[in-house]
Amino acid sequence: MASEQTDATDGDTGALALKILVAGGFGVGKTTLVGAVSEIRPLRTEELLSEAGASVDDTDGVDQKVTTTVAMDFGRITIRSGLSLYLFGTPGQDRFWFLWDELAQGALGAVVLADTRRLQDCFPAVDYFEHRHIPFVVAVNCFAGARSYGAHDVSRALDLDDGTPVVLCDARDRDSGKEVLIRLVEYAGRMHTARLLDSVG
Repeated sequence: MASEQTDATDGDTGALALKILVAGGFGVGKTTLVGAVSEIRPLRTEELLSEAGASVDDTDGVDQKVTTTVAMDFGRITIRSGLSLYLFGTPGQDRFWFLWDELAQGALGAVVLADTRRLQDCFPAVDYFEHRHIPFVVAVNCFAGARSYGAHDVSRALDLDDGTPVVLCDARDRDSGKEVLIRLVEYAGRMHTARLLDSVG
């Protein structure tokens, strides 16, 4: 299981820190989620959208978006005493995907944020984590005015492997985001345990 020993804020030297990726398409809410749940001031690498990127950045459905992540977002949240998550938000556009391999190293798992208005945008992230056997959950960011779909409908539309969790969330809400992260940690823990048992079985 990907982890490291680190000094916690309360001085507990046995604290466990886990690395989590937050991925998904352009404008789906990755920066918002990291910022909402982080207990520290999040690191952001956002730049204004430019005319040069207009031909490659699909802003259909997110017309009011004026910035984009060009490297990563970073935040930290304590789930419970002795367990912290380091959150790394990935850039959404194809031209920044060369950063994903570096960010994914040592990750326990990932949250793939999805927008049902642009569901196809999260297919690359789903494929990325499936092919690398990195546990992930799909978190449907429920935007105002978007048609509501159930978790089962989203799972079928994305052709997810059996057992891959799909949860509904509001990326702006700290408690909602924290529930997504807890669900991921639980799921990834089960997956890593099962793989360990298979390897010694």
